[in-house]
Amino acid sequence: MKSSNSPGRTFTIFGATGSIGTQLLEILEQTPSLGRVRVLTANRRAQCLAELANTHRPDIVVLCDPSQRAELEEVLTYKPTVLVGEEALDDPSLYDSDLVINALVGFSGFMPTVRAIRAGKTVALANKESLVVGGAWLSQELQGDFSRILPVDSEHSAMWQALQGESRESIQKIIITASGGPFREWSNAQMESITPKDALKHPNWSMGAKITIDSSTLMNKGLEMIEAHWLFGLPMERIEPVVHPQSIIHSVIEFVDGSSKAQLGPPDMKVPILYALTAPHRVAYPNPTIQWQEASQWTFEPVDHDRFPCIGLAIAAQQTGGMAPAVLNAANEVAVARFLQESLSYKQIAQCVEAALDASVNEFTQTNVNDVVSYQHADHWARRYAKSWKA
Repeated sequence: MKSSNSPGRTFTIFGATGSIGTQLLEILEQTPSLGRVRVLTANRRAQCLAELANTHRPDIVVLCDPSQRAELEEVLTYKPTVLVGEEALDDPSLYDSDLVINALVGFSGFMPTVRAIRAGKTVALANKESLVVGGAWLSQELQGDFSRILPVDSEHSAMWQALQGESRESIQKIIITASGGPFREWSNAQMESITPKDALKHPNWSMGAKITIDSSTLMNKGLEMIEAHWLFGLPMERIEPVVHPQSIIHSVIEFVDGSSKAQLGPPDMKVPILYALTAPHRVAYPNPTIQWQEASQWTFEPVDHDRFPCIGLAIAAQQTGGMAPAVLNAANEVAVARFLQESLSYKQIAQCVEAALDASVNEFTQTNVNDVVSYQHADHWARRYAKSWKA
């Protein structure tokens, strides 16, 4: 693979029309020396995909919804190879780029990660579900060496940056920060009446709907703890979540000698996206910076597990192991979708996930964590369960 500062590098971008994908493409448009987009994929949003393709001129454009092919081709102003249907994500030609960037949302991103790793590629991973669901499989496939997985999440990028020049053996623990979401100061009684509109108002970050809801329930932080467990090889009890409402300190590494290192910056996803493209180098880019001359206050507080039970469910699922993290992830995806459709209340998100985890105990006693099909089976089972669950 070409080095991270090579101008001849090529990129495959899964999830080009989402929040991470569009910010990544803005960076590449403004910094063309980083390399060339070779493949763009999207689930739907044919017009948006076509407009991005017209700007970046990839060789291959993939649209998972075949019903929108005509709209895609009508907007395209050149003649790339167009592949349609979810099965197109299996095409080996998608994985021939120097760097595969997986910005898909949810379990849909798992198999592209699997295929990229099997193809010997390095993956810049924004799809945390790949590690949450299939961390055990990836660990086996990579023989415990996760250096081919480059984290894009701001928290894991912060850990990665703080560990440059350090040995893994020197880590005492990782402190992973959370904003606390929009309901950090809401009482239990107030939380009974939370609407989707309320939950989609994140105080600091601009993100897609699913991850915004996950951030509000702190499920996202639980998923990120599982991700950190696999990426950095620490047991869950040495990964500590802390609420930091200002979202300036993204993670802290505490070392065995009592010192700590943190990565700081305004809440802007372009910073970790750019670092995933250039690490261990840095390139100039007009990202916002901390205004050190302005008076400010950074505060920290413990997580309230009673009001935000989802983070505890994630920790417990990882400690249970097997297919429990896959069940957790799938049930949560369905529960969040049902909340957004107003067929579940906000508090019922956690209840639905917990019920699925409880019901799965006797369902997956003989599964093989080294078999990709096992994860797909657990995902399908949990989705069916969560769709039919009633409080």
